[in-house]
Amino acid sequence: MNIAVVGLSHKTAPVDVREKLSIPEQDIESAIAHLLSYPHIEEVAILSTCNRMEIYVVASETQPGIREVTQFLSELSKLTLHQLRPHLFTLLHEDAIMHLMRVSAGLDSLVLGEGQILAQVKQTHKLGQRHQGIGQILNRLFKQAITAGKRVRTETNIGTGAVSISSAAVELVQMKLEDLSGYRVAIIGAGKMSRLLVQHLLSKGATQIAIVNRSTKRAEELALQFREADFKLHPLSEMMTVIGQSDIVFTSTGATDPILDRAKLEGALDPHQPLMLVDISVPRNVAADVVELPNIRAFNVDDLKAVVAQNHETRRQMAQEAEVLLEEEVEAFDVWWRSLETVPIISCLRQKIEGIREQELEKALSRLGSEFAEKHQEVIEALTRGIVNKILHDPMVQLRAQQDIEARRRAMTTLEMLFNLESDNSSSKLYS
Repeated sequence: MNIAVVGLSHKTAPVDVREKLSIPEQDIESAIAHLLSYPHIEEVAILSTCNRMEIYVVASETQPGIREVTQFLSELSKLTLHQLRPHLFTLLHEDAIMHLMRVSAGLDSLVLGEGQILAQVKQTHKLGQRHQGIGQILNRLFKQAITAGKRVRTETNIGTGAVSISSAAVELVQMKLEDLSGYRVAIIGAGKMSRLLVQHLLSKGATQIAIVNRSTKRAEELALQFREADFKLHPLSEMMTVIGQSDIVFTSTGATDPILDRAKLEGALDPHQPLMLVDISVPRNVAADVVELPNIRAFNVDDLKAVVAQNHETRRQMAQEAEVLLEEEVEAFDVWWRSLETVPIISCLRQKIEGIREQELEKALSRLGSEFAEKHQEVIEALTRGIVNKILHDPMVQLRAQQDIEARRRAMTTLEMLFNLESDNSSSKLYS
């Protein structure tokens, strides 16, 4: 059994590749079921965000399991293995464990220290449990990673004032235009990313903000969070009209295909009207052909790297402090992982002792006579169970707690010999 992660991120793949591998939340269940249908995959969790697509698995055989995940990604993206492989990374066991810890802590994010990824890791854990992808091992790993992410944010300053994708997008626009107060801004979408866009636009002086969303109710809920601002709210049917009256448009929706392209913009804009488009969605909301229009300036999440680079250096020292905490969390998981090899031998020992207890109890009750046995059986059974549990407690605790692998395996071998346990249950063979 081995833990592995196969995936890609903003570090290994451009947005036009990442969007091909994005899995909407409503499709996670079927994706998990598909992966579990492969013969070598025992557990699976899928982390799909705008900047990464990572599949964590517990594989009964490592290399066949990795090939199965890679094949799944190829089918999902409709890219050949030859096209896909240059963008993929594969990490095994200790490296996979540390990677998830770093992701959860925001140390592998485009925006170093960003907070949104921790919520996304929690959601991955929740969905994996709900759809029966996560078992004992990934459950423990994700819980440890979530703990690690919380520790880094409470015990270091890396999250203090950390920029998000949304704030980086606003910073990018400000770098291009400086004062935002005179510009008409439209936001397409009313989700969490849009809320952060509004927050940062207001802090930069923007005053003319229109929100376009499929659900008017959700747009109203967003507006209510910023009562001091005067928003114009529009249904999706008015999107092109609103864009035609805007100078800056941010797109942040869950659409799986572009909602804006050259043809739509040509029909909505005056021939010489300048427009800045900032698309922070993956898959992209804005088609690549919009740049063919002479007065359009278009940006996507990959264009935010210049803004993020300014922020990165100041956080690098904090990241080094965070790495120390992550090492502790990796060690805690590894201690638990190593203790798993004691499970078969402990189970075998308990079964043998329990068998002896039941046999001796049956003999004793038959000697006491049926009337006495029926009256006192529960008490006598509880007594014998209590004795067995107390005798087994210390050996089991000590065996699980032994961190020296060789010492633990010697103890397991001794138990097998002293109690004449079945060698087929030897855990050193299962987890070596």
